[in-house]
Amino acid sequence: MAPRVAFKEWAVICAALAAGRQSLILRKGGIAEHGGEFRPEHERFLLLPTYFHEHRFGIKSDLLPLLERCEAEKHEPGTLRFTHEATVQSVDHLVDLDRVLALDAEHGWTAEEVTKRFHYRKPGVFAIRVAVVALPEPLIVPERPEYAGCRTWVELG
Repeated sequence: MAPRVAFKEWAVICAALAAGRQSLILRKGGIAEHGGEFRPEHERFLLLPTYFHEHRFGIKSDLLPLLERCEAEKHEPGTLRFTHEATVQSVDHLVDLDRVLALDAEHGWTAEEVTKRFHYRKPGVFAIRVAVVALPEPLIVPERPEYAGCRTWVELG
């Protein structure tokens, strides 16, 4: 059975995770989260592709075709479509930028995006290593107002 909690992330990053092109999620935290800081609250979650903050300048050039595919395949307004779930393998809170930049091969952000996020508010990011698997069939749920906003975790009703 699929988890009832979802992790909001740029659609292109969700697609890269699903395709095995990255194994690491770098997370700072959303403004709607308690104290504006991310907390690794769940060990298993659905990947919820988002498009709100996504932009082509923050991702590596080899992911641009994937970004274009994600844009072309956006879900219907009013529904959320889940195709993959992730299981956390490890979580590290990194406060040394050089250590974060050394993880370059494992995620889809540019060094500039990593540096910008690392220094936002106070230095540091979470590095979440995940294993991602496809759901047996897509899970389609109605989009609800409480799922909106700059938060990482969404409890599905």
